[in-house]
Amino acid sequence: LSEGKNAVALWLGTSWSIFPAYQRADRPAVPMVMAQAHIVLPAGKEVCLCTDATWKTHDSPNQLLGYWEAHHFGGESYDASMEVKGWNEAGFDDSAWPDAKVYHPALAVSSDKTEPNRRMKPVKPVAIEEVAPGTYRVDMGINYAGWFEMDVTGEPGDTLHFRFSERKEQVCTYGIHSIYKVGPTGKGTFCNRFNYMAGRWAYITGLDRRPRLEQVRGWMIRPDYRRAGGFDCDVPLLNDIYRTTLWTVENLSLGNYVVDCPHRERCGYGGDALATTRTALNNFRLGAFYTKWMEDWRDVQGEDGNVPYTAPTRIGGGGPSWSGFCITLPWECYRQYGDKRILRESFPTIQRWLSFLETRSKEDMLVRWGGKWSFLGDWLWPQAWPERSAMEKQGKALGDTQETLFFNNCHWIISLETAARIADILGYKAEAQAYRKRAEQVRQAVHTAFYRPAGHSYVNGYPAYLAIALRAGVPPARLRPQVWQKLEQELMAHRNGHFWGGITAGSYLLHTLMEAGKDAWIHAMANREDFPGWGYMLRQGNGTFFEDWECRGSALHSSYLYIGSWFTEGLGGIRRPEAGYRDFTIAPWVSAAGPRAVRSHHRSLYGTIVSRWSVTGDTLNVEVTVPANTTATLRLPALRLGTVREGGRTWQEAGGIRLRKAGKDATVFTLESGRYRFSAVMARDKHPTA
Repeated sequence: LSEGKNAVALWLGTSWSIFPAYQRADRPAVPMVMAQAHIVLPAGKEVCLCTDATWKTHDSPNQLLGYWEAHHFGGESYDASMEVKGWNEAGFDDSAWPDAKVYHPALAVSSDKTEPNRRMKPVKPVAIEEVAPGTYRVDMGINYAGWFEMDVTGEPGDTLHFRFSERKEQVCTYGIHSIYKVGPTGKGTFCNRFNYMAGRWAYITGLDRRPRLEQVRGWMIRPDYRRAGGFDCDVPLLNDIYRTTLWTVENLSLGNYVVDCPHRERCGYGGDALATTRTALNNFRLGAFYTKWMEDWRDVQGEDGNVPYTAPTRIGGGGPSWSGFCITLPWECYRQYGDKRILRESFPTIQRWLSFLETRSKEDMLVRWGGKWSFLGDWLWPQAWPERSAMEKQGKALGDTQETLFFNNCHWIISLETAARIADILGYKAEAQAYRKRAEQVRQAVHTAFYRPAGHSYVNGYPAYLAIALRAGVPPARLRPQVWQKLEQELMAHRNGHFWGGITAGSYLLHTLMEAGKDAWIHAMANREDFPGWGYMLRQGNGTFFEDWECRGSALHSSYLYIGSWFTEGLGGIRRPEAGYRDFTIAPWVSAAGPRAVRSHHRSLYGTIVSRWSVTGDTLNVEVTVPANTTATLRLPALRLGTVREGGRTWQEAGGIRLRKAGKDATVFTLESGRYRFSAVMARDKHPTA
């Protein structure tokens, strides 16, 4: 507001407001807005400004291309000849404009308490070439989702077409394109406003000359959340995987929920979110972001307790691990922030969802329900394409396989156990006991149905299925060592140290190994550059991770981003707590096979936790920061205790340190708040293996 007369102008777009699944008789597919402002003038007089029939309206130069649904998002058409000079300024004569139409949709309005979308990072083009007469290909240097902006010069009425692609030789991927019509001045700027592009290359037609690099700009758009974690080490490949993981996460979060991909579907898949949530929480401040998304999951639950596979979009395929994100998300957020309100608000949704699952079970196991895309298990594991094709030729769907049935029932066990832990925290003893009892019944049924005693395996023996069996506690205690041995054999021998899991089961594989301290196995999988692996995807050169290990589908996808949680937790050793970071553990993985220097940090609600370490010869140097009002357990490899020094003093002389264990496998200290700089000679040899 400025002194004197002011104008309030609103420019409306369409986007999700016209999503077909949201349409009702009282909710037509047109842009609508509800705005209200209370302004107190210096003299004390109050002015109420509300949207009503006294407002004026006019067609915009900007129109949606396509329609807002998967595979049809299109882009924007901007006709600069329709621009009205001064339309949003005080004193503009809008008397000829028609009155706005008033609608009364039956909507329950709630506040949006999340950070707004902003232009977060500029993306600058690196090359422009003419690939055909009058067709120019702009290389933006990296795959991204956001806005594309270009200064345009031409004859009035000239029409430019922008087609965006993830693949250099493909002119347009997933139909993402926009149009700009030059206005009467012959000059203007195209820029996205109500839609966004995704890709690395822009193919432009309609120009009479090659554009210059300085005419083109890009912007990565996402909510304005801040970083919470950081990592780097002395191994370039691992740094590249870490950076690429975070860049991919950022480009999937526009709109305050995590999409599977920003071009083809833009849906908030719960199964895909298994791959991103822990990584995202470790590295970004997402309390508001995920609180909003939890509200979406509660909002889409049906009267029968069923939960769709996506939120807030309500379409798309999936299975129990997709819908079960209504349990996974509040639990992961509680572990991160320690706020019981997160659990309390979602517990009724959790109860109704688990009650719905009971209606889809028989003899203590879930049974197949729904259509072709309604009972998925793991998704897009290595070599999934030929396996899927073979099943389709036989007239089978993925939901019909024994592997899928096994995975979904293991996930059911995990959901029940998680619900029991939530009930414990909220003081609901009866509910906790009932969920644990039910989990044990399902556990026994799953083991009886799927265990293969000859090889101490389950179903087809894929590593991800063995991992989720262990995570769900399916093997009886006497068999767990043999199943772990089978998992090691499958990963390190049969798969030659390659990761073998998809979006959903792969998340359980990675995190089961992390919780068990199998960092050496994870390092072997992360450090490979052949198929299948993150290094293999990096070699494709897009700067983002793909939908599938073969790199056939989307090149900007959420599929395998769970690896990002390992860098700060495993290599840095800042292990996730049970509830917030008031008490936490720092246990870095130090090995001759891995990095020799690691720097990591995490900004908890109590302050910044720092874990930095390096190995020189047989000496381990460790720098740790423990925020105020917290306590840390520092777990290091076995050390020669007499050589342990902190800040140049013996550890006994330094304050805030208590020795808990000095054994053959580890040396463990309890640390009070403060900054510590340890150095010590490692006990076993110059190159510890774990």
